[in-house]
Amino acid sequence: MHEQEEQERATSAPLPAVMALSYLGDAVYSLYVRRRLVALGISHAGELNSLSLVFVTAEAQAKRAKRMLPLLLEWEESVRRRAYNHKGLRPPKHASVAVYRAATGFEAVLGALEYTKNYERLFYLLDTLHQGEFEALLQEKK
Repeated sequence: MHEQEEQERATSAPLPAVMALSYLGDAVYSLYVRRRLVALGISHAGELNSLSLVFVTAEAQAKRAKRMLPLLLEWEESVRRRAYNHKGLRPPKHASVAVYRAATGFEAVLGALEYTKNYERLFYLLDTLHQGEFEALLQEKK
């Protein structure tokens, strides 16, 4: 889809608050990681859970958020920035404020793409950010 069409599609209806988008994005990302791990043939729940932590922690999401920046469209960057700068963020004890803000922005972009049903763009970003990572994780495990 052309960038202008994506912009119009995403902004044709108002988006929910950025923290709601982040909440939705957290679920979207967790499901994406779980699906990818199961697709590798891993079937033990404990192993799936421990491997998913490589991807779903605030620190891991913050790293992907940094790599995602040059890929973002203008409206996606706006969502990310609003979530990052949200005044009500309270990071957990195990994450710094900067890491938690970056992870929240990452999740908000994913949530916005899910909310607008822009699945092609959502999976393009996720697949690009994780290129070869799941397969490499499987090789390390062997």
